[in-house]
Amino acid sequence: MIPSSAPPPRPFFLNAGEAARFCLYHAAAQPYRGGWLYVHPFAEELNKSRRMAALQARALAQSGFAVLQMDLYGCGDSAGDFGDASWQVWLDDIQLALAWLASETGSPPGLWGLRLGASLAVDYARCGAPTRLLLWQPVCQGTQYLRQFLRLKVAGDALEQNSGAGVAAMRQSLLDGTVLEIAGYQLSPALAQAIDSLDLCCLAPRMPTHWIEIGAQCPPAAQGVADAWRAAGTPLEFDLAAGPSFWATQEITECPALLSLTACHVC
Repeated sequence: MIPSSAPPPRPFFLNAGEAARFCLYHAAAQPYRGGWLYVHPFAEELNKSRRMAALQARALAQSGFAVLQMDLYGCGDSAGDFGDASWQVWLDDIQLALAWLASETGSPPGLWGLRLGASLAVDYARCGAPTRLLLWQPVCQGTQYLRQFLRLKVAGDALEQNSGAGVAAMRQSLLDGTVLEIAGYQLSPALAQAIDSLDLCCLAPRMPTHWIEIGAQCPPAAQGVADAWRAAGTPLEFDLAAGPSFWATQEITECPALLSLTACHVC
């Protein structure tokens, strides 16, 4: 059967008031083949990656997969302030979105995430029940990621010549309970501590997982996590896609190889 054309994406707010979460729903072309909830990355990486997420969501919908994109609490067009966000609130958002998508489609969906959103999806999978995971460049070690994010403030404060000491002092300040503004985002101590404690080696998923790294070779940290997951029994597929780190480039950038590779394995 030749699939019908997918309808245009439908924007809406899930819930209202302080609980309102902005969503974009891509209904699947027929015949229906499954569903995916997209979990976006952290802070400015969300904005840099919107185009790639939209391109992939449309491609999946056209191939028969329903896709729900949600802005997590305090992010994008959803209610709340970023500074009040927490890891647990974002996990609750995933549960809410998965329940809505399952109700809409009549079948349990999978989780697809990018960067810290992929790591959040993996953490959710410990207690939730997504049918499968699609991970784009997940953050493997939260401590390293937090340090990289803090360097944005170091650069903004013109302290590059003493960046090591600046980052260490800011990290300790966060862990001691001080809220910091970094690149326009208020980072709470609770969220910083949750990110700092993240270690994917300890979060081996039980469901089928497809992990795609962007680059010419697998980073040692990713390889270490992949090895640990396989040893723990995770049914894992691991691939590399050549292309730019689109979530971090100055201009909005695409990675066609990632779209093609995802389509080949998911569809």
